[in-house]
Amino acid sequence: MTQTRLSPTRSGAAQGTGSSGAAAAAAPSASGTAPPRERENGLRARGAACLVAVLACVPYITLKIIWICGGELGIPADSSLLEPGNAALMRAVNGLTVLMDAVVIALALLLARPWGRRAPAWLPVLPAWLATGLLAPIMVGLPVTLLVGGGGEKSAEEREFLAEWVFGVVYGGFAVQGLALGALFVWYARDRWGHLWRGRTGDLPYGATGAARRAAAVGALLLAVLPLVMNVLWAAGSTAGLDEDMAADADAGLYARSAVNALFLLAGVGGLLVLAFHRRRGPGTGVRLAVPFGLAWTGSGAVACWGAWMMFGALTVEEVSEQPTPLMSLTYAVQMTVGVVIVTAGAHFLAERAAATADVAATADVAATADVAATADVTARRTG
Repeated sequence: MTQTRLSPTRSGAAQGTGSSGAAAAAAPSASGTAPPRERENGLRARGAACLVAVLACVPYITLKIIWICGGELGIPADSSLLEPGNAALMRAVNGLTVLMDAVVIALALLLARPWGRRAPAWLPVLPAWLATGLLAPIMVGLPVTLLVGGGGEKSAEEREFLAEWVFGVVYGGFAVQGLALGALFVWYARDRWGHLWRGRTGDLPYGATGAARRAAAVGALLLAVLPLVMNVLWAAGSTAGLDEDMAADADAGLYARSAVNALFLLAGVGGLLVLAFHRRRGPGTGVRLAVPFGLAWTGSGAVACWGAWMMFGALTVEEVSEQPTPLMSLTYAVQMTVGVVIVTAGAHFLAERAAATADVAATADVAATADVAATADVTARRTG
């Protein structure tokens, strides 16, 4: 995706043909025609969401910096984190997570401030997709875990690892970050690229990449079978494929996380299938494009980012007994691949939509220029 192909057209954005498409093409962007009071309220709302996102990062970053500097706040005296052999690795991991939260702050500012609209398309899109993928499962999984009773009592190993209040501070902050960043990105994307997902699936032409998109959707569906089956089994209480430690410590938290993984797999693949196998039944038919696109965006980010994160965690484990089983590693790798396939197909879908929108705008400009020239010629003849 590039700035040129994903930037709004001069006409504000139109996709489609006929009177409905022309009307959409002629409509100016909402940000350009909103009354002053409405624009002012919108800027205030974005400023407030940005402030909330930044403040939600402060406790997490503060804890991490304390730990990097050698502090032990929230770490029990017998925690494995304090073992001398883990010091260098913990500093590296804590430094990485501080950098990730710093990116969240930068992203919030970019999405909230007017200068962010001039940024290249990849600059807000890539970190927003990664943030969506990392935070959405936490936002869904945290209340589910608390509901089923997984958040009230920690295992003995977890209590020795970190103080219980740390989990509440960290994951509560992540949930607030997700809500604030989600609102900011929806506003930003609606203003800058909202024309790309206006309309319904029944309005869509099959397009030049339709066959490739259908092949990608089928491929994603087939690949998703393994991680979907394994997560459903783990959510149902099975210990098949788990290492000995995880099987022994399986609790409501593991069941909830596995259920959430299965949910996002279904969301991502389902969204892509709708975009790939839509039927052109006429204007105004089918589901709104924002629905399958939102499912594909969120689902692909969640399965790709958490698959990659779990694989990264497995690489940092030195004890052979604590390393994930081959089946767990395969599940994480395939899950990550499914997310990458979905987001790649979605990117091609948006690029095709952007190109079609640009063609509609160019045609409208040519027609408008011809009308002006014809009017000028008639006027010249009459006055001459």
